[in-house]
Amino acid sequence: MPRPSHRGKILAEGLKVVHEHGFAGASVRDIVQAAGVPQGSFTNHFASKEAFGLEVLELYFANTREILRDTLRNDALPPLKRLGDYIDWSTSRICLNQTRNGCLLGNFALEASDHSDAIRQRVVEIFAELQQCLEYCLASAVRVGELPADFDCNDVAGFIVASLQGSILLAKAQRSPQPVVRFKHLLFSKILR
Repeated sequence: MPRPSHRGKILAEGLKVVHEHGFAGASVRDIVQAAGVPQGSFTNHFASKEAFGLEVLELYFANTREILRDTLRNDALPPLKRLGDYIDWSTSRICLNQTRNGCLLGNFALEASDHSDAIRQRVVEIFAELQQCLEYCLASAVRVGELPADFDCNDVAGFIVASLQGSILLAKAQRSPQPVVRFKHLLFSKILR
């Protein structure tokens, strides 16, 4: 009889550990201890900590993709409402731990991209996908007349990704969602008009 797989449990609990302690700060021992599995289970399922990190990114972003479908890509809602809902979701997500954990994508970009080209490249791809979703939403806003016809959706989408990540980073440092709230206010009052 084959032994039960602990892979899913290691990923789910490991994601929490990495999000709370950072990729470098989360040891394999911490991860398997949180999952309640023997340490050998980690090496049975992951060739390296880098391979584990890539899978943690995928798990985290899979959850985010659901929100992207419900917000930025939800054609049943007015486009700028979708964008506001996405930023509100981002704000509520970082508030789960009093903004201590920030965004796992931004954390990986800061922490792991100097040590792992594979992780760096995957983070770049994920941010590009986020930008595409934002551009889709902004283009929809242009189509329905919420934004002017000459609005540069691609540049503004890139600006939103960078600014939202920056405001989340400040929120993490300040232990306050206020930087994200300020970003949303400025985006809607000064840029999206």
